Amino acid sequence: MTDTTDASHATDASGTAAAGDATDVAAVTDTAGASGAPLIPRPPRPGDASRADELAALFPALHAPQYWTWGRYDAQFSTVLPPDELVTNIHLVGFTDGDRVVLCRDDQNHWFLPGGTREHNESVDSCLVRELREEAGARLLGAPVWLGAHRCVTDDPVPYRPWQPHPEKAWLWGWADVAVDSVPTNPDDGEQVVEVRAVTPDEARRLLLDGHEAWWGELIALAVELRSRPR
Repeated sequence: MTDTTDASHATDASGTAAAGDATDVAAVTDTAGASGAPLIPRPPRPGDASRADELAALFPALHAPQYWTWGRYDAQFSTVLPPDELVTNIHLVGFTDGDRVVLCRDDQNHWFLPGGTREHNESVDSCLVRELREEAGARLLGAPVWLGAHRCVTDDPVPYRPWQPHPEKAWLWGWADVAVDSVPTNPDDGEQVVEVRAVTPDEARRLLLDGHEAWWGELIALAVELRSRPR
């Protein structure tokens, strides 16, 4: 579930695909190669600063300062990952059937990337597994690779949820290979997904830009770019 009031292979929410067991990310080898290691934060690696500068130049709209009116957030994207305690939301560019991107459409005809808000005392990996199943009927085929995060500061007097950090928080973005082998569970307190569709990256950008700002297209492009690089 997302804390916003704005978020050839298709699975309709009323389909009959058999449900698969959710993958436990902690049991999947992470990008550093240590099975079960914490997903975030990780120590800086040599070259992180120059890599961040390179990606900021390649994707200027994504890295530009933003204001999210729905939550009164000043937001700034960075490929430098935030500390775990600031992460309140996790979203995924999920690749399936080769290089197709998984998108969800809700009952307001709004397309979005699966993901949402961490529950109280929920880990990042558990949140991602849960949100993929709830919104996309999908499961991870490997550990997520984190693209970066939006660091956000709000002038709202209280947090969105009582247990969340305030006034600063972070939205974490990643990519991973996934299998869409079930249907969204659509809990009552989440977006009601009516369609899950796997599309080309170009089509994903087109659908997301209908109602979103330009940086959403660059987020998809960043995922495609980093997925193509050796890790």
